[in-house]
Amino acid sequence: MATTPISKMPQQQQVPPPQQQQRLMGPPQQQQLLAAPQITPQQLQQLMAPQQLQQLTPPQQQQLEQLMAPQPQPHPQQQQLMAPQQQQQLQLQQLMAPQQQQHQPQVRFADEPARNPAPPPYTSRMQSQRLMRGDRSMFTSSDDNVMMKQILSTHAHDGREVDVGPLLLLIEEILQRPTTATLGAAIHAPLVYSHMESLDERIHQPAFLGMLEALSYTIHKISCEISCKCSGGGDAHTTTVALFNALSSYTWDAKVVLALAAFAIPYGEFWLVLELYATHPLAKSIALLKQLPDLLEHSDNLRLRFDVLRSLIKAMLDVTKCIILFNELPPYYISSDQPPLSVAATHIPTAVYWTVRSVVACASQIIGLIGLGHDYIPSTTEAWELSSLAHKLNNIHEHLTKQLALCYQHIDEKKRVEAYNTLIRLFETIHIDNMKILKALIYAKDDVQPLLEGFTKKRVGVEVLRRKNVLLLISDLDISQEELSILEQMYRESRDQPTRTESQYEVVWLPVVDRSIPWTEAKQRDFDHLQSNMPWYSVHHPSLIDPAVIRYIKEVWHFNKKPILVVLDPQGRIVSPNALHMMWIWGSLAFPFTSMREEALWKEETWRLELLVDGIDPHILDWITESRFICLYGGEDIDWIRNFTSTARKVAQAARIPFEMVYVGKSNPKDRVRRNISVITTEKLSHCWPDLTSIWFFWVRLESMWYSKMQQSRTIENDHIMQEIMTMLTFDGSEQGWALISKGSTTMAKAKGGLILNCFQEYDVWKESVDLKGFMQAIMDHLQQLHTPQHCNRLILPGTVGRIPEMIVCSECGRPMEKFVMYRCCTD
Repeated sequence: MATTPISKMPQQQQVPPPQQQQRLMGPPQQQQLLAAPQITPQQLQQLMAPQQLQQLTPPQQQQLEQLMAPQPQPHPQQQQLMAPQQQQQLQLQQLMAPQQQQHQPQVRFADEPARNPAPPPYTSRMQSQRLMRGDRSMFTSSDDNVMMKQILSTHAHDGREVDVGPLLLLIEEILQRPTTATLGAAIHAPLVYSHMESLDERIHQPAFLGMLEALSYTIHKISCEISCKCSGGGDAHTTTVALFNALSSYTWDAKVVLALAAFAIPYGEFWLVLELYATHPLAKSIALLKQLPDLLEHSDNLRLRFDVLRSLIKAMLDVTKCIILFNELPPYYISSDQPPLSVAATHIPTAVYWTVRSVVACASQIIGLIGLGHDYIPSTTEAWELSSLAHKLNNIHEHLTKQLALCYQHIDEKKRVEAYNTLIRLFETIHIDNMKILKALIYAKDDVQPLLEGFTKKRVGVEVLRRKNVLLLISDLDISQEELSILEQMYRESRDQPTRTESQYEVVWLPVVDRSIPWTEAKQRDFDHLQSNMPWYSVHHPSLIDPAVIRYIKEVWHFNKKPILVVLDPQGRIVSPNALHMMWIWGSLAFPFTSMREEALWKEETWRLELLVDGIDPHILDWITESRFICLYGGEDIDWIRNFTSTARKVAQAARIPFEMVYVGKSNPKDRVRRNISVITTEKLSHCWPDLTSIWFFWVRLESMWYSKMQQSRTIENDHIMQEIMTMLTFDGSEQGWALISKGSTTMAKAKGGLILNCFQEYDVWKESVDLKGFMQAIMDHLQQLHTPQHCNRLILPGTVGRIPEMIVCSECGRPMEKFVMYRCCTD
């Protein structure tokens, strides 16, 4: 992923001098600038507040900078010709002009657009109380590469590693504590006590105390140097370089933390004296020596300065924390000499420089507050300069945060690949039980109980599945209610007779969700609804499943939205990557769901009505026992249904045979099938299954039979059951109806809707054969006479039923069928 270096980060546009602006601007722009209303110093100070500066649009900021830019003194004759608005602007600029301007070479980010100097402040009569002169033009043009080479040349790490995390926490206590109280206000005692207890717990750790003892002298030395150089009002860059020389042997993260610690000492002392001034004699004496009582008198005027100072301190801490996070990245998963960490590492020295530079600026502000007189006039330039530093540090923090996110992404990818490979090796290893496998699949840690028991809805651990046959039901949140209903029925039947061999298994639901889609309250409700209706074990929440497990499920077990049922034996070995088709066909009788068991069950089967309907409709099994004629028919054309059922009933009456008809609809039953059921029931056309789940299960069992036979390499040429299954699925794929007529279990006649209807309508032609051959043989013979070689059969298989073979032959003629891809959206 392409990254944007700090040197390329967008900055505020360069503002040319007013004379150049007038040359570049057209008449409308000049009128807009000259029409600026007169602004008083008090109004200007209000505009300089941080919250107001953040709300200004870029054009407004540019206009404010133009208004505050210094102007050369015009000739008296030219001044007489100036418009009143221009004269007002000139008077305001003269009022704001500093007594003495000192331009010094300054530094900025590499390739950062140069800016004009910040607007000059109201003149203060105490120059030592102002921000160091170097910060005023810190955005002016200079050779940034030379500056960074100078900073890098001071770095001479001697190999010492300092755990700066605990020290930074202590620094935060100092730098952020005063910001919670207003100037001159005390912190409430309960709040103090709670923080004191937290601090006591921290400082009594031996590692923390040892670290402070080792660094206390360095921190004191740096603090003294900051106080000394800032008191003299020297160049900020020079002071910053001196600090880097003093910290040359430390790592970059240690440099910035030690500089912050050195600043925290005078900063904390300043606020401590202010808070205790009115109540403690020692604090009052120190405050008098530093003339701090005058500071309390100016508390309202200084509010702007402290607001900006708090913003800059927050930015300094944010950048420092980000730098430390880079240093804490695990080297096992990310290398410092390869992207993305190597890219981020090139920007760390620059970030450290501007943070230490801001430390110098903040220290200058605090030291400048000592000895304020009664005639103090607030300077908006000081707030502007601190705001500029805060803006720069915020940009640095934003960029480093993006780089850190790339590093975390790189680490996560490495961990996922490692976990995926570990999972593969785990399944290739022989185990004494299934605990390692199940923990790797469900939840590897021991800090929570990852499973929810189905009946009691209590949290349990993976240990409840130790050395048991485990069926992993894997699905997303779109699993159909029909599937859940049939599985629940089979599971409850197995629990009713727990001592049976085929009942010795447990089911666990593994919900697989797309992690790239945010988890919403609606998804949580769907998940809770599904989980509450499951009588078996389920993972407490989808987030517990590792992404590497999801990848394994999709790539190795070929999960793709359609639910699968993976079977693990008591040792955790994969018995079947998907036994759901076996469950649909035979239920718990397929236990232990191995391929050998599947083959053995097929050897016991023949194509009979019991295999086709199983236990879906007990009445059909009774009719088989009573030797009734049974007709199963389907389709969606209600006109054909009316015509067929009435004709079939007349034929049955004429033949004087017990004839029962059952409507089995169509696969994936929708509203049209539901409407047909309503019509059939109301008009008493035949029997039907009022529950759409039974109709769905009838067809999904046929699809499962086809899939099972395909896995065993069965075809219509070498397997009679496969041929019959193909014929039934072909009926379902046609647009017209169909019918299957049977007496007993094995004798069957079947045809598409038009052919079977014609056969019944021509009953007078073959009715004499009924007495000679029997009804079933007579109807089969006549259907054979009506059959023509011309046909168009369609076999529609769900794309998720399994791996579709490249070639399938027609069940009627044996020729290879053409293969098409169909996308269907049916909302009937």
